[in-house]
Amino acid sequence: MRPASEAELAEMVRAARGPLAVGGGFTRGTVAGGERLTVAGIAGIELHEPGALTLVAKAGTPVAEVERVLGEAGQRLAFEPMDLRALLGTGGEPTLGGVIATNASGPRRVQAGAARDVLLGVRFVDGTGMAVSNGGRVMKNVTGLDLARLLAGSHGTLGVVTEVALKVLPVPEAVATLAFGGHDPGKAVACMAAALGSPFEVTGAAHDAEAGVTRLRLEGFAGAVAVRAERLAKLLTAWGVAEVVEGPGPWAAIRDVTDFAGRPGDVWRLSVRPSRMAEALALAGGAQRLDWGGGRAWVLVAEGTDLRGRLGAFGARAVLVRAAAETRAALGAFPAEAPGVAMLSARLRERFDPRGLFNPGLVAA
Repeated sequence: MRPASEAELAEMVRAARGPLAVGGGFTRGTVAGGERLTVAGIAGIELHEPGALTLVAKAGTPVAEVERVLGEAGQRLAFEPMDLRALLGTGGEPTLGGVIATNASGPRRVQAGAARDVLLGVRFVDGTGMAVSNGGRVMKNVTGLDLARLLAGSHGTLGVVTEVALKVLPVPEAVATLAFGGHDPGKAVACMAAALGSPFEVTGAAHDAEAGVTRLRLEGFAGAVAVRAERLAKLLTAWGVAEVVEGPGPWAAIRDVTDFAGRPGDVWRLSVRPSRMAEALALAGGAQRLDWGGGRAWVLVAEGTDLRGRLGAFGARAVLVRAAAETRAALGAFPAEAPGVAMLSARLRERFDPRGLFNPGLVAA
């Protein structure tokens, strides 16, 4: 099913007699049963006001098209939407609606926020086939903004996003990366915490545990970036001598976890307090990559590994990102929700999707 408009989508939802697997380009793989429903046909940029740092686009608009239009105006999506096609071995074209539905955010989240934090408004079709508009086109209009943010990260289980309004930001004049070698995860987390707690506006803090390399990113005006890089390196001398490299650096690969692409094994995503990440990784084993200053980790383990069982009651949230179909069926992509959260989630789904049409069986991140 590929509707060409919101009205056509609403009619399809009203006429549906069974579950729907909702997506855009399906670049993250099909993780729910039912007839496939894509919003890729509901596409196009509706409004771009560079002076107001605002963009409004239909949900099926390719992310590449959004980035092209913004780039011509010297602007960007500050939250760095991830592209997991290489990691997952999928095809298709990532869409703006898919990015919002999954709250897909890259390394800059530690400084600029996640996708939901720049979401000004949203239109979506609920499970009754009713079109709903929420939020506004400027940040001052916060009426109902919480509902817009609720849709971000719901993985299509509450409604089918048809249009989004976003705040965008200028592209920086210069980028520099500070790299420190010889770090284990504990030392890396301490280094990244010191950097993120400094006044130097770090926009990326990541660690490659296999190589023992910790990287910190600075962005802004060229002169200011050079000064900040020098001062940050001096501040962090306790963690070694920093190599400073100008230019984009490896941040796109860090964002998309391309180091694990093509390597055998299952890929998990862990979320835990940075102060406890080193302990969690010691239990997890495998190959490891840290992001968000140590708040997120990507772990590559042997096929069929139950990483949640290995972590036990540690408290880390483990999401299965890449695995064989039988492993996904046995373990589930998302961990079970706490009873209180599960009750709230059930009530929300009952309110927005009373017939249980959208991505059934998928627990949202």
